[in-house]
Amino acid sequence: MPSCSWLLALILAALTGNTNGAAAAEGTERNCSVFPPYLPITVVNTSLQLQELREQLLAENISAYIIPGTDAHLSEYIAPRDARVAFMTGFTGSAGTAVVTQTKATLWTDSRYWVQAERQMDCNWELEKDVSISSVAEWLIAEVPPSGWIGFDPFLFSIKTQESYNISLESSGRSLKSIPVNLVDQVWKERPHVPSDNLTRLPDRVIQRTWQMKVELIRNQMRDNPYQPTALLLSALDETAWLFNLRGNDIPYNPFFYSYTLLTMDEIWVFLHTDRVTEELREYLNASCVGLLCVQLKSYETVVDELKKYVKQPETKVWIGTEYTNYALYEIVKQEDKLMTSTYSPVLMTKAVKDETEQRILRDAHVRDAVAVIQLLMWLEKAVPQGKETELTAAEYVNKCRSKQKDSRGPSFETISASGPNAALAHYSPTEESNRRLTVDEMYLVDSGGQYLDGTTDITRTVHWGTPTAMQREAFTRVLKGNIEISRTIFPSGTRGANMEMLGRRALWEVGLNYGHGTGHGVGNYFGVHEWPVGFQSNNIPFRSGMFTSIEPGYYKENDFGIRIEDVVVIVPAQTKYGNNYLTFDTVSLVPYDRKLIDVSLLSSEQLLWLNKYYETIRRLMTPELDKQKLPEEKEWMLRNTEPFMESQSSASVCSSSLTLIALVIFLFHNIV
Repeated sequence: MPSCSWLLALILAALTGNTNGAAAAEGTERNCSVFPPYLPITVVNTSLQLQELREQLLAENISAYIIPGTDAHLSEYIAPRDARVAFMTGFTGSAGTAVVTQTKATLWTDSRYWVQAERQMDCNWELEKDVSISSVAEWLIAEVPPSGWIGFDPFLFSIKTQESYNISLESSGRSLKSIPVNLVDQVWKERPHVPSDNLTRLPDRVIQRTWQMKVELIRNQMRDNPYQPTALLLSALDETAWLFNLRGNDIPYNPFFYSYTLLTMDEIWVFLHTDRVTEELREYLNASCVGLLCVQLKSYETVVDELKKYVKQPETKVWIGTEYTNYALYEIVKQEDKLMTSTYSPVLMTKAVKDETEQRILRDAHVRDAVAVIQLLMWLEKAVPQGKETELTAAEYVNKCRSKQKDSRGPSFETISASGPNAALAHYSPTEESNRRLTVDEMYLVDSGGQYLDGTTDITRTVHWGTPTAMQREAFTRVLKGNIEISRTIFPSGTRGANMEMLGRRALWEVGLNYGHGTGHGVGNYFGVHEWPVGFQSNNIPFRSGMFTSIEPGYYKENDFGIRIEDVVVIVPAQTKYGNNYLTFDTVSLVPYDRKLIDVSLLSSEQLLWLNKYYETIRRLMTPELDKQKLPEEKEWMLRNTEPFMESQSSASVCSSSLTLIALVIFLFHNIV
């Protein structure tokens, strides 16, 4: 039966005479405390799927069912067929966990998505804002009777997630029950199918290391490991794609395909949908032979059975990366005591450092990508004052501009095109219902990226076409200061991003401002726009030369405006006076910032010097590209917006000027006296 809490609220409202319903509710978020409830048009009715799922709970003899927002590969971005949280709740954000009992349904998500959840969920669902597993466990203990069973799909739980739930529940008398058949899938009658298009291989011009070279490289790391693993199990989708230089189309915006790999010292087993492998690819993978460098293609659904067979053999030991291996596969290896673990697999660690070819072509992709973003900003500058453009038309325009660039393979994520209060939602993307018209009176934030055969891009710019307020200019400049401070930092090789992340926040902290998302993430070569394990979070690996990451501080004023500045950088050796093995960041995004929003008086002389050098780089790299593409108007726009800032405007020079003025006053005073 549906949750009855909102029905009780309706009855109470009727008894007390509060029946003005939607007329009393304002804004775009749901209000379940009035009669009838106020529900935005973006809300999804979930009563039927909840009723059918609760019937499944009864059949499995469980009191609750946990629904994570991921897939069997623990991916950040998932295919439509894995969007079980969205199907059950109506909430389409990329992070969330849902739990259903016979009487309640609750969603947990983080601060990025609270407003979005309130706009998309009906009154069957409650929203919890503490996203920790302990919070979910406390809720389960309160709702599930002692000795009750809590069901979960082991293919959707990470090892860490399963262990955390066990620890939180172990003393309460409630227990997890592994159910390999997903219960949401049982009631999802129109669940999308796996795409039928064929897989592809990367062209030789973008490859430095063949798949055979990569296999030998990883096997050497297995040999060198003191624990002597006999096999490596790869579960993350980008691991198999990287190892064999293959790409697919199973995940929106990410060129991945459903797959696992079991790599031994003398065999290679790849589990995928074999009907999508062409004869050309079979030949490329040496799939018709058995040997050290012959890929044996096996059906995706057989990974469990084949893994069980392998671990039952004597003297086998399987190496897994715990971050992306689901609990179902982990449990198979663990039960046979054939397990060796590390947080990240050697494939993810090796992939994080780009080879010379990958670095060169990823830089090239950002040059072409900058053309598309410059075209967008120039067009908006002209079009917005006419009052006809919207968040959606802007998003469509930048996608169209990218599609015309060489080797374009579409956007790398859904464009965040946000004006005014929508920009205060850090991960907002426009819909027909939420779409706002762009005006010269509001801030506008566009976070977009492209997939190209030679690279993946991600860039954010925030602009204002009218007269920004003093607070908006200060906030923007402090965000810019944070971006610059990280970008110009010199640090020892092996430094973790988490140890310098505060540099992106310091200028905001000084005036009591902050932002609620991460400061940067790894970026791939025609891969995921969020490529782990590189970045600024505590669980990211230390920085090494050749890694690419974004730098993206921001500030968001609720119901007013949002600011983010995001650039992609590559980590390169730094020249220092005394020490060796030091690194710094080289910015590869090549689009100028909005001059109107920069309060130069807040920048130090060092920050201003960095900004002017960056603008010199934009001019040097973009001028020939814009000439090549015969875009004189875009070139003129770029040159105008990258003119150097005067040193006399910086805070350091202002201070110097003030001291000079004081000295002059003292001199005149003494001479007059």
